[in-house]
Amino acid sequence: MTEHRRVLETSQLLGAMPADTLEGLRAVSTSRTFARNEVIFRRGEAASEMYGIVSGRVAILTSSPDGRESLVAVLEEGALFGELGLFDDGPRSADARALEETKVIVLAYEPLRAAIDQQPTLLWVIVRLLARRLRTTDDALADAVFLDVPARTAKRLLDIAGDQDTFRLPMTQEDLAGLVGASRERVNKALSLFTRLGWIKVEGRNRYHILDRQALEERSTLY
Repeated sequence: MTEHRRVLETSQLLGAMPADTLEGLRAVSTSRTFARNEVIFRRGEAASEMYGIVSGRVAILTSSPDGRESLVAVLEEGALFGELGLFDDGPRSADARALEETKVIVLAYEPLRAAIDQQPTLLWVIVRLLARRLRTTDDALADAVFLDVPARTAKRLLDIAGDQDTFRLPMTQEDLAGLVGASRERVNKALSLFTRLGWIKVEGRNRYHILDRQALEERSTLY
């Protein structure tokens, strides 16, 4: 399928593979569609396949023993996830849940491992991917230690918005609070503050308009 090939070719890990190898992986891939809020996999489950998002959005979450969730990342079209077990045979390290109706391609680990064995230079690509993940984790830990809730909220809004001033929040406010690493009440207070200051405007259900990007950027780095 064309959409499968697109996801494979544009991902940093798989896009470095030769065209015939990618075509072989595409041939053995399957597709699945998950409904909004459907769980794709849970932390601790055995891992034997990875996923690429064709359409929709996926939340990567961790859960505390009392059931509270913390949103680690929101993945968009073209992103790969569930690949960690490919390298260490370990169980799933987090939960994955569809934030909206989401279509994915599914790739079993074994043909991927065979492809990597045939192209040892791909190991450098893998090292770069893991290094980037470690840097992201370090940044998140630093934010949690040094930035207050309004700063972290501003930073996450800017991350979600990207280059767009008008955007839809692709998650519930509870999920946003998990991504910020604070309670929903404290994140809502930060959003209300930004609205009163004229930095953002809420337009309908989960639609936001950034009115003063510079102010948000400055607040996102305030310790």
